[in-house]
Amino acid sequence: MTDTRRIVQDALDSLYKVDADGLSALAETTFAADATLSISDPIGDLTGPDAILAGLVQPLRDALSPARRRDLMVIGAENRRDYGGTWVATISHMTGLFAAPLWGIAPTGKLVHLRMGEFWRVEDGKIAEGRIIVDLLDLLHQAGRWPLAEAHYGAPIAFPAPATQDGLCPVNREDGSASLDVVEAMLSALHVYDPESFGSDGQVGAGGTWAPDFAWYGPGGIGSTVSWSGFVDHHRGQFLRAFPDRKGGNHYCRIGDGAYAAVSGWPSMTMTHHDTFLGVPATGKALTLRVMDFYRCAGGLIAENWVLLDYVHLLRQMGVDVIAEAAALNAEQ
Repeated sequence: MTDTRRIVQDALDSLYKVDADGLSALAETTFAADATLSISDPIGDLTGPDAILAGLVQPLRDALSPARRRDLMVIGAENRRDYGGTWVATISHMTGLFAAPLWGIAPTGKLVHLRMGEFWRVEDGKIAEGRIIVDLLDLLHQAGRWPLAEAHYGAPIAFPAPATQDGLCPVNREDGSASLDVVEAMLSALHVYDPESFGSDGQVGAGGTWAPDFAWYGPGGIGSTVSWSGFVDHHRGQFLRAFPDRKGGNHYCRIGDGAYAAVSGWPSMTMTHHDTFLGVPATGKALTLRVMDFYRCAGGLIAENWVLLDYVHLLRQMGVDVIAEAAALNAEQ
């Protein structure tokens, strides 16, 4: 039986290992002729194999020496949302010596782990559509060119693989629907919160959806933490103070695969900037946020959550071009 997850994983891996002469032919077998990718700021939308090579694959091959994928999670299933489709969701690091500029970020010559979240819709064995968040804010941190007044409410770590080390095309897939049920119950409960404690019913404790010792792995600028108290102290509190009217859950894709689930919205959240966030004072602007969440469940509870957010795009809406700010810092050094 064909495993769509492995087809996608092998094809994406090969894009960074094949010789230059074979790259175009490989892209044509990997992506549909009219495949469209929507990628985080500043990359944008790409249509067709040639544009995908020129706008995504080749810049990574040129900047990282050698560019290699290090996948942490590869899961897949039929989409539960009305948008439909067969989807494969992945978390990966692109690794290599940062040897040449990448999307306006100056190289360091040192090893980097560039994290990426990806959702791929597959038709007839080829990728027909994709949404990708490349965590360039974390890359700026690795490069030592932090452009904001605040940084990392939690710990700025490289994303770890699942604690159970079984996130690459899980073998036992029958629990996927149950895993997604747990995640959807948690998402529903998050909509209402206490403005003093930032707590929501149905999160932890009796009837809750999070394991007491859950791990939360956040994007560049936020960082990672553990447990509900850590989550509130190192992300949720700051976020809700800044965006108290936020509305989320506008997802085009929700899938479950074994102990894992993944959801994404493009954008997922709408909100107003009411207070300082990452050092940027309130602007009063209406904002949107592109989101990817990946989960591992155990015993009917969420044990781990990996989060990719397009903060480069969010901050641009707030009036801050972090890549330009980092370039200015680099020029001063």
